[in-house]
Amino acid sequence: MHTPRRSALAALACACVLLAAGCGSSTTPAGDVLGGIKVEGSDPATAPTVTIAKMPLKATSTVSKVITEGGGAAVTKDDIATINAVIVNGTDGKVVDSTWAAGSTAGVDLASDQLFAAIKTSLPGKKVGSRVLVAAAQKDVFGAEGNASAGLKATDSVVFVIDILGATQPLAEAKGAAVEPKPELPSVEFTGTDTPAVITIPAEAQPPAELVVQPLITGEGAEVADGQTVRVSYTGALWKDGSVFDSSASHDPKYFQFPVGQGKVISGWDKAVKGQKVGSRLLLVVPPAEGYGANGNPPTISGTDTLVFVVDILAAY
Repeated sequence: MHTPRRSALAALACACVLLAAGCGSSTTPAGDVLGGIKVEGSDPATAPTVTIAKMPLKATSTVSKVITEGGGAAVTKDDIATINAVIVNGTDGKVVDSTWAAGSTAGVDLASDQLFAAIKTSLPGKKVGSRVLVAAAQKDVFGAEGNASAGLKATDSVVFVIDILGATQPLAEAKGAAVEPKPELPSVEFTGTDTPAVITIPAEAQPPAELVVQPLITGEGAEVADGQTVRVSYTGALWKDGSVFDSSASHDPKYFQFPVGQGKVISGWDKAVKGQKVGSRLLLVVPPAEGYGANGNPPTISGTDTLVFVVDILAAY
């Protein structure tokens, strides 16, 4: 599998290495800091204009307020929130980043310890559909050192305007109705999220020439759509000997995320998850043409290897 390119506002995305872990924050009622920030524009399809009356803005902690309240459910601390956002440097008023400019929304995992403390504390309790204004000291964003690549110094306060577009709570494992697989396919024993699934290849069976997508559990959630980011857990094995070559259970975090239909993973995965329901567990048999092709993925996977995966769809946003 290819590692997907980071989406817009990568600094906000789940498990991004740039995020400052363990920063302290105390979200408080909006005060004079927010009173000096003007946000113009009500069209959700267009980035708002942010004007800071007195610069440099000096925020000593994280403060937030709802500019426009939405009519959806309240976001919880364990949700993945889908957002549009603009980030502004409080020292000079310049836009640092914007999902509107990038043409792609961002997903923020509010349960992640790596997420900006400023965002982690400001979004829970706000309703889906809301526009939220946040001002934060750098210690609650990138940390005491700031972020040179983003043009943010340790002394720069940061302003966010965030539109909460949706929220979903990711599953720990597949959840739904069990499906009896075809007997000629590999059998699967799921042993929990901390260990790879056990995949047993049928004795003396020849691998299928075409991609096989066999649901083992049909999920209860929404169908995965093209362009969404999907979170999965997985185990991958070689058809020729059943040996496991990779599993999310062996990584930290114990899941993998990718944008569907964007060519960021092997084509067998892109094709398999589209249209499946969140909560599903899939058995995939992936011929070389739908996997790593004639070059394989040395040293473990050759150009003739058929791959077998067990994939749990945990969230889509």
